[in-house]
Amino acid sequence: MTSMTAEITPQQLIVWRMLQRAQVRITRSLETELLSSHDLAPAAYDVLLQLSEAPGRRLRMNDLADRVLLSRSGLTRLIDRLQRDRLVQREACTSDARGLFAVLTKAGEDRLAEATPTYLRAVRGRFLDLLDEEELRQCSAILAKLLPEPPL
Repeated sequence: MTSMTAEITPQQLIVWRMLQRAQVRITRSLETELLSSHDLAPAAYDVLLQLSEAPGRRLRMNDLADRVLLSRSGLTRLIDRLQRDRLVQREACTSDARGLFAVLTKAGEDRLAEATPTYLRAVRGRFLDLLDEEELRQCSAILAKLLPEPPL
C-alpha cells in the first residue's frame, strides 16, 4: 500500500470507488435519458423541480443554489440558460434590493411535467428496482449517516 492509502484498507478503498462509480454511472444514464428525450440536463431538471415544490414556485437564488448543490456562479449560468429557454424568470426581491428570485414559468412547469416520467423511470430502473425493501432501508440508514442535515 502506498503512503497515500495507508490510512484506508484495500476493502475500504474498493467500497469508496464503487460508491463513486455507481453515482457517476447512474447520473450519466439519467443525463442521457433527460437530454435525449427532453433537452434537459439533470441540474436543470433539479432546478425546475425545486422551484415547483417551493411556495409561489419561487426561491431566492442563494437558497436555490444550496438546494441544487451548485455554486452561486454555476447556478447563475444555469438560470441564464433556463431563462433564455423561458423555463424560469428572475424577479427582484422587494425586501432586499440586491436579492433575486428564480421563478418557475408555465413553460418550465410544462417541461418539468413532460420530463418527470422519464426521470422517475430512470431512477427506478437504475437504482430503486435493483434493491429490495430491506436494502433500501439499509441504504437510507447509511446515507442518513453520511448526510446528517435533513433533506430539502
